[in-house]
Amino acid sequence: MSVLSLQSPSATGFFVWSLLGVLFAAVPLIAWSRIARTRGVGYATAAVLFAAGGLLVAIQHGGVPAVPRADAHLLFAVAAPLLIVLGVRLEKGQKGHASEAWGRRRSTAVGVLGTQFVLTLAASALYFLMGAGASVPPATAVPDLPPGLIALSEGSSCGSSSCARSVTVGSRDGLTPAEIVRRLDRPSGWTCRPNGWLLDRRPRCVGVTETNGKVQLNVTLSDLIP
Repeated sequence: MSVLSLQSPSATGFFVWSLLGVLFAAVPLIAWSRIARTRGVGYATAAVLFAAGGLLVAIQHGGVPAVPRADAHLLFAVAAPLLIVLGVRLEKGQKGHASEAWGRRRSTAVGVLGTQFVLTLAASALYFLMGAGASVPPATAVPDLPPGLIALSEGSSCGSSSCARSVTVGSRDGLTPAEIVRRLDRPSGWTCRPNGWLLDRRPRCVGVTETNGKVQLNVTLSDLIP
């Protein structure tokens, strides 16, 4: 069996999901292209929809890791139709009432955008329900270390309602554990925030501990409902 055949399933899956992601981002732009009636508002609205779709595709492929993908899809599914409604109203002010043929195209666009929104809402609800449990925080959740401090080791563990990623922190300059803690400049105790923006509301907490001469930077991700 060749290397190509071993890699083809994952490559095919990536291609399919990428294609679906691009199609999802392009739906509002396609819908708008069918109902736009003026050059000025039409091109301006299309440009904003194109930029928003491009940003969504970048988020889908990890180009903007700070933005949760599920939240981005939900926000896009809400914002794009609102932008189209604004464009329609602006054009109505310039062109007046549209023809019957345009009304049919508008009904089709509304149906397509409505279907996209309903499917996105259902997927978001499923994501919320399936993502309510604890899991090990990703490596990107660990705060960056200040200059001069280094990660000596890293580990993860899970309990009954919480999982943690722990980084043992050392110093290139021979600092003592107490000095390392001060250099980390973290508030005393734990600081917590939601793991996501809208859908992933699990508490993600960061704290620093000093035990047996070792300084650990800990990140926990707990159940939504303890």
